[in-house]
Amino acid sequence: MEKVNCLIIGSGPAGYTAAIYASRAGLNPVLYQGIQPGGQLTITTEVENYPGYPDGIQGPEMMVHFENQAKRMGADIRYGLATKVDFSTQPFKVQIDEETWIEANAVIISTGASAKWLGLESEQRLNGYGVSACAVCDGFFFKGKEVAIVGAGDTAAEEALYLSKICSVVHMIVRKGEMRASKVMQERVLATANIKVYWHSETDEVLGDKKVEAVRIKNNQSGQKQEVAVSAFFVAIGHKPNSDIFKEWIDMDEAGYNERKGITLI
Repeated sequence: MEKVNCLIIGSGPAGYTAAIYASRAGLNPVLYQGIQPGGQLTITTEVENYPGYPDGIQGPEMMVHFENQAKRMGADIRYGLATKVDFSTQPFKVQIDEETWIEANAVIISTGASAKWLGLESEQRLNGYGVSACAVCDGFFFKGKEVAIVGAGDTAAEEALYLSKICSVVHMIVRKGEMRASKVMQERVLATANIKVYWHSETDEVLGDKKVEAVRIKNNQSGQKQEVAVSAFFVAIGHKPNSDIFKEWIDMDEAGYNERKGITLI
């Protein structure tokens, strides 16, 4: 069994940042990249809100920079997915790819979260071509155009309000007859003239060949469907933390987020 001093699980911005600092501290970290090397930024287009890139940068390219910096500091970056852990005693044990076990004096969990999707084939096919899970990341590219957003919580409300400032019309699809968002956020959404809310509705299909051209909305009460021409479709129905393999060892809330003091999931 291989023994390492510091093991980092996950390779998004948090994982690579941990690798940089751990390397500089002389901890000789080993980082396993997981199923999506680079994390959620690898499915984002241009990033303009991160310091140091005055002309913006593509998300995947940015993560290459993070990885290269971690390597230059001395981090051992490896392909592989953590599939099981045993935190009963120290050194901790982590299984990689369901076959190889590693012992580590310290484990940094930076597995992040994954955006929840509706599960539509068209949603995945057009991901990056008008379909996005981050309005702040990608909304700018649809400035002055009509867009749609699905969701009813605070995140959906915040992103709808953000989009309303740069897009001509925001079509907001809400499954029930009310939002889950806080009262103040609901009031702001309903007071914004260019946000059109579709109550009791769900997304039937995202339409388009090579890019988003429209969304088909179904009313859950009448069953009636309508097509609305849009240039982008934003999904804001929440995130799921990538924490399943740690549930036996770390106290978590119902959503899968850490509750135990002294242990941090990043």
